[in-house]
Amino acid sequence: MTTKRHFIFTLFFALLIFSCSKKEVLQMPEPDFITYTIAKNQHYSTNSTYKPISNLSAQVFLVWFDTSARYSTVNPNNQSDINKLYGFSDNNSTHHAFSARIGWRWLNNKLELLGYVYNDSIMSYRLIGDYPINSELRCEIQVKNSQYSFSVNGNSISLPRTSSTPSAIGYQLYPYFGGDETAPHDIKIKIKEL
Repeated sequence: MTTKRHFIFTLFFALLIFSCSKKEVLQMPEPDFITYTIAKNQHYSTNSTYKPISNLSAQVFLVWFDTSARYSTVNPNNQSDINKLYGFSDNNSTHHAFSARIGWRWLNNKLELLGYVYNDSIMSYRLIGDYPINSELRCEIQVKNSQYSFSVNGNSISLPRTSSTPSAIGYQLYPYFGGDETAPHDIKIKIKEL
């Protein structure tokens, strides 16, 4: 009986060790990422402090979404609403007048990232692509005169820019949940500026 228990314990331990792949270990985010938490029933994230920006021609950052990025809205019609990841206001104005951000949502069992802008208080957006959770994603927003260029892991799209400044002037924008609804549970997003 003791030998059988020892064999089962050894087999269980071996399966546990070998089921953890090197890929999972190598994909963990670096320790110098900042964790932004959007608490349940909230819109705004922690670590969202006012930070002015000026003469910004590009914003480059790494992001890590964990399984908390999966969610269901109370109203199914709100599932396609775009949450905000990171970006900046522009034209020395408020973000609902002029801004560029990467947006995100959990839609059709996929994490979608989108370019999301305001020009003269008119919002527009465009899908960049869908991406795996629990992996590092390299994101970039470039300011190019009359357009913003958005890139995630090499996939790029462009949206118009009507700001009159040659480069972005405004303030930093942080993770935000919504749309119409607040976060259905705590959501953790890790970001590292490059």
